[in-house]
Amino acid sequence: MHGPSRLSNGVSSCSPQSPGHRRGKTTGIFKKGGGFGSLRGGVGGRGELRDAMASFGYFFISALYRRRRVLFFAPLFYVSAMLMYMGSIGFDSVNNHRDKAADAVGPGTVYRSPLVFEKLWPSMEAEANRTSNMLSNVWSPKFNRGWKPCIEQSLPKSGFPEVPTSNGYLIIEANGGLNQQRLSICDAVAVAGLLNATLVIPIFHLNSVWRDSSKFGDIFDEDFFIYALRNHVTVIRELPEDVLQEFNNNISTIVNLRVKGWSSPTYYLKKVLPKLIELKAVRIAPFSNRLAQDVPPHIQGLRCLCNFEALRFSESIRMLGAKMVDRMVEKNSKSGGKYVSVHLRFEEDMVAFSCCIYDGGEEEKIEMDIVRERSWRGKFHKKGRVIRPGANRVDGKCPLTPLEVGMMLRGMGFDNTTALYVAAGKIYKVEKHMAPLKQMFPGLETKETLASYEELDPFMGHSSRLAALDYTVCLQSEVFVITQGGNFPHFLVGHRRYIYDGHARTIKPDKRKLVQLFDKTNIRWAEMKKQLHEMLRHNDIKGSELRKQNGSLYMHPMPDCMCKKSEYNNSSNTKSSS
Repeated sequence: MHGPSRLSNGVSSCSPQSPGHRRGKTTGIFKKGGGFGSLRGGVGGRGELRDAMASFGYFFISALYRRRRVLFFAPLFYVSAMLMYMGSIGFDSVNNHRDKAADAVGPGTVYRSPLVFEKLWPSMEAEANRTSNMLSNVWSPKFNRGWKPCIEQSLPKSGFPEVPTSNGYLIIEANGGLNQQRLSICDAVAVAGLLNATLVIPIFHLNSVWRDSSKFGDIFDEDFFIYALRNHVTVIRELPEDVLQEFNNNISTIVNLRVKGWSSPTYYLKKVLPKLIELKAVRIAPFSNRLAQDVPPHIQGLRCLCNFEALRFSESIRMLGAKMVDRMVEKNSKSGGKYVSVHLRFEEDMVAFSCCIYDGGEEEKIEMDIVRERSWRGKFHKKGRVIRPGANRVDGKCPLTPLEVGMMLRGMGFDNTTALYVAAGKIYKVEKHMAPLKQMFPGLETKETLASYEELDPFMGHSSRLAALDYTVCLQSEVFVITQGGNFPHFLVGHRRYIYDGHARTIKPDKRKLVQLFDKTNIRWAEMKKQLHEMLRHNDIKGSELRKQNGSLYMHPMPDCMCKKSEYNNSSNTKSSS
């Protein structure tokens, strides 16, 4: 007899919406009165020809409507005329667009931050000893809404006394870097709970980008993971020998179900569960973003339990990470042990992928072309692809340089005594780009300065383990700064909300505004500070955002994984009295 699946009645089967596409407005084709106008961008006689065809089409259809005998064919003629009309303009307009795909010009399109810094540095220095450190009062108490973890309220009351008889074994393959793996693991726990499957410790795919051969137990505490989930999902280290023998002792012979991204719980119950029961074991590889964001509360609760409680780092990572945090606290005793952490994404491959231009001239261009070709094999030279660095910058898509991060923080009120921890890979032209940040924040630290060579040696060559050390130090900081998107800040911000009463204590700058600000070579320091203080206040207000429909609980754990303190206390009192 097979165990029941754990999907309650009334489950919403809606799947997340696909990413939206930008739609340009069509202007100038139809005049206000209903007649056809000329298309903007028409050239010479072509525009007149199109006007004539449009007018002909309009009057031709009008004539047809006057003759009732041919009224039946009017729609067909109308559509044909429109196709002829659009055909006469379509290819010309596309070609003209490609020919004129010049880069954006104007404020914010050019990297002028070094010039702005050079002009403002004397003002920064002059006030360095006259300002109070922002770390003491950076976050306003009125924006801290007082949330508390309450995962148990969304899970079965005390788990299952015994987990129901399993419907089979679920094997998933987690790919990508540290936090992509984290997402796959926790979604797998949720799916295993949904299907009442026994989850085999996830297999980590050797990613061609990350090149990290680490296994699950090298990064996460395997024993604790199994123990923490024991009342809700059965997790085993490997398939039982008798089951494996049925598949010729080769996991790769187990059927691999191709599950679409963001699949709904209903899909898993209708498509995956029957196969699981029939075959006793199934694989889903790859398993990245294979479960919809919106699932029933008790399945969502499994995600919460996995991510915020069960999935802790391995002992070696926890021990060194704790030492690094202690050292940051000790070095900053004057500020009560508080420090700022920055996730700095200015590695060579990130700069290359962004297609943004900085101040390296021809040498930078050649180096970035080489990196793009080496890592993405002609992707950036495909026919029809247009690279517009200025437009990317204005749109906030360019990674912030260390210099820009420093100017932003100093403008927000963090003085030169502020302790700064920088989480990063290998920074592009590290000496050149890190020098101004160290100039603004002499107390700058990295994992390489906090830990000795001997301490870091076991982690070298394993990017996910090194990222876990950065994650640990950033998690405990008073302020966390995001400079570029990605899974690292996505998960870290949610984790910080979980441990800091629902407030992220995070600065996510509006880079569209920043590039405009850093483009003004004549701006006064007082004016820049005013605008940056307002940006900081906006981040404070947004710190306690709730998860929206189709949003990620890994970034927004309220209200799925957390409750208002008042509601939690009332619930606890009710339970104790009963």
